[in-house]
Amino acid sequence: ARIERLAVTPDGLIDASQLDAKLAECVAEGIRPLVAIQLANNETGVLQDIPALADQVHKAGGIMVTDAAQAAGRVPIDLAALGVDALILSAHKMGGPKGAGAIVFAGEIMRPRPLLDGGGQERGLRAGTENAPALAGFGAAATKALEGLPHRSQIAALRDVFEAGLLTHLPDAVIHGRSDGAKRLDNTSFVTIPGLKAETAMIAFDLASIAVSSGSACSSGKVGRSAVLDAMGWPGDEGAVRFSLCPDTTGDDINRALAVIASLAGRRK
Repeated sequence: ARIERLAVTPDGLIDASQLDAKLAECVAEGIRPLVAIQLANNETGVLQDIPALADQVHKAGGIMVTDAAQAAGRVPIDLAALGVDALILSAHKMGGPKGAGAIVFAGEIMRPRPLLDGGGQERGLRAGTENAPALAGFGAAATKALEGLPHRSQIAALRDVFEAGLLTHLPDAVIHGRSDGAKRLDNTSFVTIPGLKAETAMIAFDLASIAVSSGSACSSGKVGRSAVLDAMGWPGDEGAVRFSLCPDTTGDDINRALAVIASLAGRRK
């Protein structure tokens, strides 16, 4: 078996032509490919066209898996509409406890081999006593997230106000994934400020008691620029700052963040 990475466009979308080429190679070699693609990127918030990509994979006789951890609770998820063979969820991404997750199978096409053998718990996929409190918390978080979906437009409106204000103060700022060609999660802005290091911006926000990040939590503690920006072909070395809104974000929060942005506008080299 071999593992290959798919390229993305400058918008952060999977390069469909490259996927076709790799699938054709698998068909020619008699290999059944398993393709795993994020539904939403955890730094840019860019949403992939999973139904179209799944159709490509299935036409080549492959198996399609999507990591929906970042998207769940933020966009409606319909397993049948996505057309995937399996999707992956994570409790803490929707406000639940850490350490709980789920793999949802569309049918019997996949039967993964367990990493932990033994008592047959978790339908034979993971041996050991189930973490019942975490699972109950996962269910409660999923229910609350589903109930909150109709109100996500309020978060999107605040994000749009933030981005408009950001570009007023910093017209040359780059909001990665913000384009006519890509859709994004309603709560995410991944921003590069030319001439200003991401670390400098993070310190300014920290002093204002506003939590931002220079990437996903998965990459915290790592030295170096964002692998997502590298994949998108971004040439700058300033890095980027991720702003994440939540259901509790208010207009006052946006104004406080924009005040920091205004102060940063005059601090660039």
